[in-house]
Amino acid sequence: MPNPSDTTQNGSNGVPSIASAAVFAASSQVPKGTELIRGYDFDNGVDYNALLNSYATTGFQAASFNRAVEIINHMRAWRLSDEPINENDQGDDLDMEHRKTVRCKVFLGYTSNLVSCGVREIIKYLVKNKMVDVVVATAGGVEEDFIKCLAPTYVGKFNNKGSELRSKGLNRIGNLIVPNDNYCKFEEWVMPILDQLLLEQTRDGTVWTPSKIIQRLGKEINHPDSIYYWAYKNDIPIYCPAITDGSLGDMIYFHSFRNPGLVIDLVQDIRGVNGQAVYAKKTGMIILGGGLVKHHICNANLMRNGADFAVFINTAQEFDGSDAGARPDEAVSWGKIKTTAESVKVYAEASLVFPLIVAQTFASGN
Repeated sequence: MPNPSDTTQNGSNGVPSIASAAVFAASSQVPKGTELIRGYDFDNGVDYNALLNSYATTGFQAASFNRAVEIINHMRAWRLSDEPINENDQGDDLDMEHRKTVRCKVFLGYTSNLVSCGVREIIKYLVKNKMVDVVVATAGGVEEDFIKCLAPTYVGKFNNKGSELRSKGLNRIGNLIVPNDNYCKFEEWVMPILDQLLLEQTRDGTVWTPSKIIQRLGKEINHPDSIYYWAYKNDIPIYCPAITDGSLGDMIYFHSFRNPGLVIDLVQDIRGVNGQAVYAKKTGMIILGGGLVKHHICNANLMRNGADFAVFINTAQEFDGSDAGARPDEAVSWGKIKTTAESVKVYAEASLVFPLIVAQTFASGN
């Protein structure tokens, strides 16, 4: 048993030396210029711009939020004229005035729940104002936009009981309520269009791809609230490799019985989305959620040895090895994000943070 009076074990004040050394270990100097942690001071009043800017020194996911804002603003500001002319440049790319007009190609991806909720209006703003160049969505992310032009979605509760809702013909998406009649209205609207697509396929030899179908639906909906109406107007391609995985797929299934023969070609679209990345001078990815849309955009950027900018926003964790949970650094190992890229993952629910990120970037007027 240690002797309390043994000074080889205790300091002069009687504190065990091993404890004192452990608790009072000396620090190395923090590099000059390192930001100090400091939050927003409400004694200065309520200034939302200053509040969001203070996230840079708040820490945790607030700091990741700020980094996402920085990266998006960098991808928006980039011009080919920022880069020196290299041996592979030719034609117009040798002209400095032309180089000033060449921007980073921005890929935006999102899951269907974000169109079901009010983030739809944020996405519509970006597409309407030509702030993104390529969109990848799930089937639900396509059909929910059109359905909302036909009938509304309502605010509900996460604990609305499923059996009671089912008996009333009400569908729940988280804390949103969608009457089943909305999908009946969607069927009435989309079936004649599918008939027309089949007619043009048979009569004119038109080859329909998911992106061409979505473009046509955007034209037919002719509604200013629609994401895909503006995508049609602005010639922004919408890729949806799993177009049958939702109500639109249900309609295609039913249509195959009542008027069979419609063929949808995926090959043209994989060439299309990959080509968008391959031939871009610079690419940026903004991906809300995970799964198919995240991988599809990242894999397209693999074809150019990686994106130059990447912002992921989702709540998934990486311990299960899922693509949704993977941090940007995992994509670097695959060549989907460049080793020199600026990237961040914000661990947050997109409906909470993406409108604020857009406020600090695309909508800021900068």
